Amino acid sequence: MTPDEYVEAVLELVDRIPPGRVMSYGAVAEALADRSGRTSARLVGAIMARHGGGAPWHRVVNASGGLPPRLAREARARWLAEGTPLRGTGVDMRTAVWWPG
Repeated sequence: MTPDEYVEAVLELVDRIPPGRVMSYGAVAEALADRSGRTSARLVGAIMARHGGGAPWHRVVNASGGLPPRLAREARARWLAEGTPLRGTGVDMRTAVWWPG
């Protein structure tokens, strides 16, 4: 898989995350690892930062269920609108996690 194909695969997977559910950056990388040979959560984060503006970016969170502070306010509004289970200042990862299947 070329770098451009990987970007497309990440964005396509993120587009499939249902409203009210989330995946971590690491889970996105893991879900694509067999096809791509890549396993970097940081790479997924970089792709989302550069190319994810049109995708439901708020559905991809860090392992503890949060986003960078500069995105947290808008993400929280989107999470509330979608009925995403929340815990503290982020997503309740025990109940909101989604895995493609």
